[in-house]
Amino acid sequence: MAKTVIVYFSGYGHTKRVAEVAAQSANAELIEIDADGNVPESAWATLDGAHAILFGAPTYMGSVPWQFKKFADATSKKWFTREWQDKVFGGFTNSASLNGDKQVSLIFLQTLASQHGGLWVSLGLAPANTKAATRGDVNNLGGSVGALVQAPSDAGADEISTGDLETVKLYAARVAGIANRLHD
Repeated sequence: MAKTVIVYFSGYGHTKRVAEVAAQSANAELIEIDADGNVPESAWATLDGAHAILFGAPTYMGSVPWQFKKFADATSKKWFTREWQDKVFGGFTNSASLNGDKQVSLIFLQTLASQHGGLWVSLGLAPANTKAATRGDVNNLGGSVGALVQAPSDAGADEISTGDLETVKLYAARVAGIANRLHD
């Protein structure tokens, strides 16, 4: 079975909740980027040993926060040695707004994976885009590059919509499943 790792930054707990839901679905190990933009030294070996890596970050001011960018910059040592070449990658982001420029964050994550020579996995879910659709529906935000999550700025992490959480579950399982097929 392929090993899946989720590396994420969470400023207010929402991304942490999403990462935990994704980890459950993909049987993945979690690595949290701390408030200073660092991961434990042991995390690098864990990431090196992974077959699939999911990136998770909130969207702040139209992109990922500086803590995630610091982590991304630190991966340049892995880039230089092509350590993560041909790993399977995916990503998710959340913001307080329905749009909030989340697509920009996903493109940042996808570009980071591509720079490492990785294989990016699309969401693979049709959008819930009918008049009858609700926030409880899977892929209600209409993502395709990765998983999109929205929680109002005055909502706690426990108030993320069930549709967004189910979208993340299905996506994390898809990423892990593709890694399993490629690993076997």
